[in-house]
Order: sequence, then C-alpha cells, then structure tokens
Amino acid sequence: MSETLSQATAELPSPAPALPNDDPPRRRRRVIAIGVAVALAGIAAGLGVADPFGDTKAAAPVASDPTSLATVTRQSLSSQTQVNATLGYSGSYTVVVPSAGAASQGGSGQGGGGSQQASGQAGGTFTALPAVGQVFTQGQPLYSVSLTPVVLLYGSTPASRTLSEGMSGADVQQLNADLVALGDVSKTDLNPTSDYFSSATAAGVEKLQANLGVTQTGSLTLGQVVFLPTAARVTTVSATLGAPAQPGASVVQATSTTRAVIAQLDATEQSEVSVGDKVTITLPNNQTTPGVVSTVGTVATTPSSGGAGSGGSSAGGSSGGSGGTPTIEVDITPTDPAATGALDQAPVTVTITTATVHDALVVPVDALLALSAGRFAVEVVGGGDIHHLVPVALGLFDDADGLVQVTATGLSAGDRVVVPKL
Repeated sequence: MSETLSQATAELPSPAPALPNDDPPRRRRRVIAIGVAVALAGIAAGLGVADPFGDTKAAAPVASDPTSLATVTRQSLSSQTQVNATLGYSGSYTVVVPSAGAASQGGSGQGGGGSQQASGQAGGTFTALPAVGQVFTQGQPLYSVSLTPVVLLYGSTPASRTLSEGMSGADVQQLNADLVALGDVSKTDLNPTSDYFSSATAAGVEKLQANLGVTQTGSLTLGQVVFLPTAARVTTVSATLGAPAQPGASVVQATSTTRAVIAQLDATEQSEVSVGDKVTITLPNNQTTPGVVSTVGTVATTPSSGGAGSGGSSAGGSSGGSGGTPTIEVDITPTDPAATGALDQAPVTVTITTATVHDALVVPVDALLALSAGRFAVEVVGGGDIHHLVPVALGLFDDADGLVQVTATGLSAGDRVVVPKL
C-alpha cells in the first residue's frame, strides 16, 4: 500500500484552480496540520489504492477498516472567528470641578475605551449628587454646588470658559444646537449650526436658567453646565455631600447608555475581521443575539494577564489575549440592545462571520489528504467499491462545522469520500 500511495503522490497532477468566492477566503492557517494528520490516519488505515487517479483496479479488502464515508455536498459555507468579549456600555466620561486650566481637560468620548473629562461648577459645597446607575439626559441637573444645579448638555467639546453674547467657537455651536433641541429657542430664531453667541442664544440661555430656577443672566458661567457627547449613565460618584468642590476634583464617572460588546482579538487575525461583519453574541445565560462589527482597532496592545476590567467602566478589557499576546480592540454593536439585558462588564462569547461563499462544493476537513509540495486530495469511493484519489484546491474553511470548500475536476455533489471513523 505504501508503494502505491508514494506512486500516487509522485504522479498527482497540479490541483484545480481556486474556486471564485463571493468573499475571498481568509482562513488557511490550520490546513497543513489538519491535512497531514488526516493523511497519516489514512495510511494507518491500510487502505489499498491500486490506481489513485481513476484507474479501475479495485483495492484489496482490509480487515478492521477504521474509516467511514462522507458525502460531498454543494452548499453555502461561512468562515467564523470565535473570541471572548465583555458586554457593557460604550464611552467613558469623567466629570471634574473646573479650574483655570479647564480648557486642557478635553478627551475623546467615543468607543468602548475612550474617556472625556467635563467641567463642573467650581467653588462652594456639594449639595446634591447623583446615584450610581442613574441616567441623565440633556437639560437635567447632574449635581448641585451650593444649591446651584449643574446641568448636562450634549457636546464633544468640554466646557472651558464662561459663554456670553458676542463669543464664537465649537462650544457655542453645541450650545446653540442644545438650546434648539430643548425647545428653549426656536429654530427659526436661532440656527442650531451657528457657532456665534447671538441675542437669540442669550434668550435661549435665559429660558434654560428659568427652567432650572436660577438667576436669568443670559450667559453661562464656567461650571454651570457639563458637556458630554450623549446621555450619561453614572457608574461612580467620587464626590461627597457637604465636601468642598475643589477645582480639578473628580465628581462622577459615567458611560453612555449605548450597549456595546468589546472584544480583544489576536492581532494576527486583524485582516480576517472587517467592519460590517455579522456577529453572534452568546450571553451569560447561553442565549444568543445578533450583532455587527462597528470598529476594528489598528493599534495592537499587549494586555495584562488580569482578564476583564473592573465593574463600573465602559465595556472592554476582555480575555481575548493574555500572557503578552498582542491584541486589537473590536467593537461590536448588538442588533437588539434590549436582548442583551442590563448586565455591565459581563463576560460573553462572540462568533464573527468573516467570510461567506454560496453554492460551494464542500467536503469534511478530515477527508483531506496532504500530499507532497503542499498539494491535497480526497479519496473517492466509486461504483464497485473502487477507491481513487482526486486532487483538490482548497477554498473557505468553516471551523465550527469542520467543513472546507474545494474545487476539483471529477468531484461532484453526492460523491462519497473516505473520512476517519468516529
């Protein structure tokens, strides 16, 4: 048998050209090891192959055959990557009491690991603080200093100065947009995209101040408002009631209210995952819900071996890599956020569909025989129990189901191929 298989290897023609895919194959790393293992299993089985490429001589019967047969199919096939992740909320924001250097306190409030520092009112004493888990939307007081409320408004530029008539800038533009959104001034009176503090802006500020029950000055003193990109969900309260509001002191930490899943993917697999890839999220209760990849990181980091981050922060820091393995962050948006429940910093598993082909010729991975020069074949059993080898070119791998796309001349759906017996 070994002489016959050696002869088959020597005479094996070049594999058929690769099958065109709907999405180019992106998983190849394990095929050599799998094929070699299968080839060894086939040799150990002692199957006689009289003419490996289609001659009609039947193989000699072998006792205690440790192989069985599988059917070649034509079907859709998907390649998937599975990784551990953390379910929580996107964004990470810190609200601090403003100081003379408040203009330098800005950061980014995007993504699962970003943070933004926003100013609060300086001086006085904390007289009202939020509770952990409380959610605030724009126009609502986040906390109070000396009985004066500090109101939340939406914007990516932190408050860094007193705003009054005649001024302009990005902070004024987001103030104009917020005043219109809150109904404190009409869109016909104030252009929400304008970055100029006009008399209409002043009128809107007076209306906002009236709603808050404070003196109507038409200008905003530094510390009267906190700008955050979205609604805020409080995760930590750093300040203490009755304590002085010291400049630069942290008041609260918060996240957005947007559900997010953050995975740390092995950096070597970055090219296999793209924005828009479909995802299946397996929740702690083993139920699944769909999602989609929203961002794929471009900077690799080496995580500590501590695993997931501590509670009260935005989603992130999963066990996608440890022990010095570089990883990239992959952000996933659940299709149905309500289906993810309300758990924060919960460990989940995500299965990312990285490629799909349709109407593909498919065989089990363990049907592959690895031959010389990186070539592969499958052992086909024809009429009269005649065995012969058919060279194949490999396409997409479905690791979850143990299948591989092949293209080959002389191989069709319905053919039977030899696989190890389970």
